[in-house]
Amino acid sequence: MDIRPFGVELWMNEFENACRYNLAETCVDSLTLAELLELTGDPDATFAELSAMRLSYGAIEGSDRLRAAIAALYTNQSPENVLVAHGAIGANSLVHHTLVSAGDRVISVTPTYQQHSSIPESIGADVVELRLKPEDDFLPDLDELRRLVGEETRLIALNNPNNPTGALMAPAMLGEIAQIAEAAGAWILCDEVYRGTDQLGDGTTASFADLSPRAISTGSMSKSFSLAGLRLGWLTGPSEVLEQVMIHRDYNTISVGMIDDHFAALALEHADAILDRSRHITRTNLAILSEWVDAEPLISWVKPQSGTTALLRYDLDVPSRDLCVDLLEKTGVLLLPGSAMDMEGWLRIGYANATHVLETGLPLISSYLHTLP
Repeated sequence: MDIRPFGVELWMNEFENACRYNLAETCVDSLTLAELLELTGDPDATFAELSAMRLSYGAIEGSDRLRAAIAALYTNQSPENVLVAHGAIGANSLVHHTLVSAGDRVISVTPTYQQHSSIPESIGADVVELRLKPEDDFLPDLDELRRLVGEETRLIALNNPNNPTGALMAPAMLGEIAQIAEAAGAWILCDEVYRGTDQLGDGTTASFADLSPRAISTGSMSKSFSLAGLRLGWLTGPSEVLEQVMIHRDYNTISVGMIDDHFAALALEHADAILDRSRHITRTNLAILSEWVDAEPLISWVKPQSGTTALLRYDLDVPSRDLCVDLLEKTGVLLLPGSAMDMEGWLRIGYANATHVLETGLPLISSYLHTLP
């Protein structure tokens, strides 16, 4: 099976460990184990549970405790509608391989996480891009979506909040997309790993899985929950899809680690506390980034409404990769070039790391930009 190289991962693999100020990071500033236990209760009780744990494969589909905690993040889901996977990257891959066959039409928003176009493309699907435009605030044009959807459409792949733009589809728009998919008999896959980091209100928008019987939502401990090291994600949706996914899952997953399952359940049972922390970081840091963009004449953007990343348009005649490599070498600041996401002329910045990293890195970027001809 041929598949396109994963642009973002290639860049991060090459440069992530060579920077001093990582502004390409997409996770909310990671929790230490001590911080997690402080947020969630009694460390002594947790270590007692771990000490008594026999390290077998554990619950194949995810423990009852964990699936109940995941289901509680949604309005209309039960533990029976939840399946645990190796990160959202594993959950997304399972859904694509379960639902998509050669010759199917898959509509994928662009830009997005590259899985949602490259995997179905590698299967032999006809992948059609629904390009998100800055003049539309990086929200999908639903008239264009209606034109693209036909009887041959098998899957509409989205992510909300969007990576890398930070755009956020409101529940009304989600409902319209659900109607479009249902009329065509298509499935929806919505990657919701940044759910819970909205800039306004209670911080958590509706999930597609709660709005449509033809929608599957995926989530993760990595982004909003600051626990990427657990490498744990999930999918939730109709039982008929989960039953098919389990067939594929038996070939590549078996189970997640019992310790990962345990800590994920513990964290999600205290989801409000962790998300409160995440929203404090993302809201504080986005305000800092917004002030910087307003004062930087070479940079423009569509301000994110959610998530942990933003796209920055730069007014310079230089390829984005060359710019980012030179910036890293001269300042130690790491950004992601738009070329890694088929968005030449743009840069992706992650603003949800430790505030002091952002506050140190942004002036270095400005100083660098002001030295360029």
